[in-house]
Amino acid sequence: MGRVSPSIALVTGANKGIGFHIARQLAEAGLTVYVGSRDAERGEAAVAEIGERARLLVLDVTDAASVAAAAESIDALNVLVNNAGIGDDLSSAPDTDPETFRRIFETNVFGVVAVTNAFLPLLRSAAEPRIVNISSGTGSLTRASAGGPAGSLAASKGGAAAYRSSKTALNALTVFYAQALADDGIKVNAVAPGLRATGLNAMASASDADPAEGAAGAVWLAQLPEDGPTGGFFSFDGTPIPW
Repeated sequence: MGRVSPSIALVTGANKGIGFHIARQLAEAGLTVYVGSRDAERGEAAVAEIGERARLLVLDVTDAASVAAAAESIDALNVLVNNAGIGDDLSSAPDTDPETFRRIFETNVFGVVAVTNAFLPLLRSAAEPRIVNISSGTGSLTRASAGGPAGSLAASKGGAAAYRSSKTALNALTVFYAQALADDGIKVNAVAPGLRATGLNAMASASDADPAEGAAGAVWLAQLPEDGPTGGFFSFDGTPIPW
């Protein structure tokens, strides 16, 4: 499968973790990349490390004013990567209070809606527009219902309920956006980068898996050709994941 050549991308939550590696790899592919970061100082450090194709965009996906200001500050966009996410609570549903669900959904679900809708006017007027949502294989209801590999969240008796359910909701949004935006030529897909050595939670912190490898799937989906998929859910290596 070939690839298109978009020119401008925004990656939310790109000052660290998988988002940083997505931004870096997109810049290496020749794109100008806006590094979305809540903290300007950390964002500037990431921009400096990525290099001349990176630009800072201060953006808090949970703050309506911040989202609106960010959308107004740029005038072109081909690719939106909704990467910003949190998943610091590994409790099961019976052990998770409603406020934890609200806090995690605020970033992982509502933040995606806010950012996507704010930047849609730019994407609708762009050539070869693409939206990539960073999901998780633990959000697959098919896998969760079937159990899962020993030691995985899917086999953890319902652990990380708030995080996993937020990613299931994000998967549903991926389908709905793909359907709604098909006539605009906007391809929308979700990707699961896998458990990586990041600061997402205790399990991720203990991992030795390379986050750069996990970022590759998002970079692939950002450059899909016209005959590429939309409304799909994929692993970082391009393998389809069941809903």
